[in-house]
Amino acid sequence: MTSLTTVAQKEVKLVLGLMSGTSMDGLDLALCRITGSGVDTGLELLEFSTQSYSRGLQEKLKEIVSVPQCRLEDVCLMNSYLADYTGDTILETLKEWGRGPDEIDCIASHGQTVYHAPVSKHRKPGFPHATLQIGDGDHLAHRTGILTLSDFRQKHTAAGGEGAPMAALVDRLLFGHPEKDRLLLNIGGIANFTYLPAACTGGEPVSGDTGPGNTLLDKTARRLFGKPFDEEGKAARRGSVNQPLLKALKADPYFDLDLPKTTGPELFNGAYVHRARQASGVKDIRPEDLLATLTTFTAETISDAVKEVVPPSPALEVLVSGGGIHNAYLMETLKRSLTGATFVAFGETYFNADAKEAACFAVLANETLSGEGFSVDPYANRGQQMIHLGKISFPD
Repeated sequence: MTSLTTVAQKEVKLVLGLMSGTSMDGLDLALCRITGSGVDTGLELLEFSTQSYSRGLQEKLKEIVSVPQCRLEDVCLMNSYLADYTGDTILETLKEWGRGPDEIDCIASHGQTVYHAPVSKHRKPGFPHATLQIGDGDHLAHRTGILTLSDFRQKHTAAGGEGAPMAALVDRLLFGHPEKDRLLLNIGGIANFTYLPAACTGGEPVSGDTGPGNTLLDKTARRLFGKPFDEEGKAARRGSVNQPLLKALKADPYFDLDLPKTTGPELFNGAYVHRARQASGVKDIRPEDLLATLTTFTAETISDAVKEVVPPSPALEVLVSGGGIHNAYLMETLKRSLTGATFVAFGETYFNADAKEAACFAVLANETLSGEGFSVDPYANRGQQMIHLGKISFPD
């Protein structure tokens, strides 16, 4: 086994970043060549693949993810089972890429979020921000024979943060511009952004979750159309926005909270839509109209949060990643909501946009191995307490 010190001292590391989001449809694997650390970090995406989860695994995960009550035994079993499943997926994917486990310096695994409970969600006096991810790092390291870093969110909550969004910690290292204001927008199950003022302005970056991304759209497509998602937003495009329902959807107190803030499908789920329909008196609605309304809800809550931080203008570059980029109707609606901003293809500027989150975890692992740290507030001055993220698991 290569020693931890040997890996940490390498000038060039091959790190395999892993990400499975709230959609629970598969595992993103991003093999990254990383040089340096901190603001001198260099990142090259060598390989990327998304491996779909089996229907059986998806059903097992749905029984325990983002639900207030479930069988504790199921959570315990899935913590190990998912890690072994992920380990096998890694070995199969490396074989597809023509690479061996001995070429990989470390794995950076996000795991699968089971429950995310910031104080704004649980509202229980005396209890801190909390989050839980499964897919045990020791199982993963032993299964693959590769040094593994995992469970990145726990240290952030331990130090007073909400444990999200993790990508914001990396965005400043990699994607800032000396002269241009940039907005890094990720539309996954939940949408989040990082605003990076041009370095020459000395402005303060801001990040946080805006609200739902794809989660409500995907759930509705599955329930009403029997499809995993609304392909390119075609069904929503055929519909009309129901204004009373839209108003009710936007009435949740979450949208009045100041940034930074985080949320998840624990709040934005089917029950949330049902309550909004009751509040608005919308009992009957065409499936296409419901999707059109939810699409507008998603786009407008993103744009509302952005406008709190920076007014849209041609000087603002918006780089979008996440599954939402494949929903053409959502992107068109978002661009109308952020009229004036300049949308730039993330993939043309950097690398495959679908790989961004997995690559970000590879960078987080590199920072820990290199001895670099982050502030709980990723944009606070470095005089504040610095924390190192992730637990280290050895393959032996």
